[in-house]
Amino acid sequence: MLQPDLERHVAVIWLSALGPARIVAALFILLSFLALCVGTIRREARRRRAQRQAAHSLLPADGNAAPLLVVHASQTGTAEQLAWQTAQTLQLAGVPAQVATLAQLTRAALERAERALFIVSTYGEGDPPDAAAPFVRSAMLQADTSPRLGALHFGLLALGDSSYAQFCGFGRTLDHWLRRQGARPLFERIDADKVAETAIECWRQQLAHLAGTRDAPDWAGPAFTRWTLTARRHLNPGSAGEPVCHLELKPAGTAPLPQWQAGDLLQLQIPGDPQPREYSIASIPADGSVHLLVRQARRADGSPGLASGWLLTTAGIGEPLDARIREHRGFRLGDNTRRALILIGNGTGLAGLRALLKAREAQPQAVDTDRRCWLIFGERSAQHDALYRDELLRWQRSGLLTHCDQVYSRDQPERRYVQHRLAECGDEIRAWLNAGAAIYVCGSLDGMAPQVDSVLEGLIGRPQLDALTVAGRYRRDVY
Repeated sequence: MLQPDLERHVAVIWLSALGPARIVAALFILLSFLALCVGTIRREARRRRAQRQAAHSLLPADGNAAPLLVVHASQTGTAEQLAWQTAQTLQLAGVPAQVATLAQLTRAALERAERALFIVSTYGEGDPPDAAAPFVRSAMLQADTSPRLGALHFGLLALGDSSYAQFCGFGRTLDHWLRRQGARPLFERIDADKVAETAIECWRQQLAHLAGTRDAPDWAGPAFTRWTLTARRHLNPGSAGEPVCHLELKPAGTAPLPQWQAGDLLQLQIPGDPQPREYSIASIPADGSVHLLVRQARRADGSPGLASGWLLTTAGIGEPLDARIREHRGFRLGDNTRRALILIGNGTGLAGLRALLKAREAQPQAVDTDRRCWLIFGERSAQHDALYRDELLRWQRSGLLTHCDQVYSRDQPERRYVQHRLAECGDEIRAWLNAGAAIYVCGSLDGMAPQVDSVLEGLIGRPQLDALTVAGRYRRDVY
């Protein structure tokens, strides 16, 4: 290690060699980076302060008054957002309300409640969101099924996608369980197909009835704005799989680049598609544009999927499109900013993990931060499917990626996937988790995600995995 005087001497020589113009430029870049870091920290602090203030404002002023529970089970954040809007609507009408996740709700607390509103998503073919799984196991799947919720009146908004056979499956399961437990519905369950406006309006009408008012605030989300496709790069030429492309988008004209955090999503309006499509953002604002990682999808007849076909082949560079950023707080770094990260994914799931790595790289050094990152990523072949190869190599050389395990399923006679590598590293995975690491999983809901979940359960046990979920240390963005 250099002594302080020698360090200063070397620094003076280095600055002298740069020359005045380069010194000014270097200082400008350094100051800009520090300003970006400070701005990000301040925005996150303001967001957390606003959340605490909002939560406090939703508690009843009279300590003897029982608040109406507003309970959400969300995977990508939509149910959580609707829950806060619901509670704020009730509060404005003078009805005390308290927001909680389903994971935070115990059966004992539910037995004491008089009124509750549930807003829950369905994941895949009828599965509960990750945050709801602990409640399902601890309360809904218990052998004791004797009715104990006779004092409870409830309403339920179920979010789902009618393209799945088990449309709103978890919402229907929760509805039936509550009724079997003796709870009585305030109104019939409302099923929302892809957050349809008609269903949300029906929910708002029921809230207005509960609150005794017709003056409910507008819940419309931010408007779509015009963006431009600025770049498209084919990343896996020669692959046995479908093409995967790196896309870049910027706001059209002189519109400023919106701010987002690693983990957030981009919603796109695709021509001919009434429902917006969501994609994990693979970049951070410091990159200057939104990056996406998109694979060509195929219909049963072999024709290109509507959204991927348009993005990868039909849309020209410079073509306008309508888009908006959507917060996905369930996959942000959040309270895991200072934790070591275990990042697991496959295919285009690398997009969300790449953004997290970029965010970690941009973090200022802090003595209380465990900066270790471990990536376990799977694709078909190393020759054709090494997505972002040069970038991953750079992060390994810089030390950002302490471990980088790339698993290519077709490069050996037996098929190997990320879950196999995860199982082989059991002792070290447990050591990282015991030291406080967080796990992020991004990629395929069919195959990869449930297999990874099963391996993790085998390594640390389901109760511990549920505890990590409740603590926000086990987060998934799978599709």
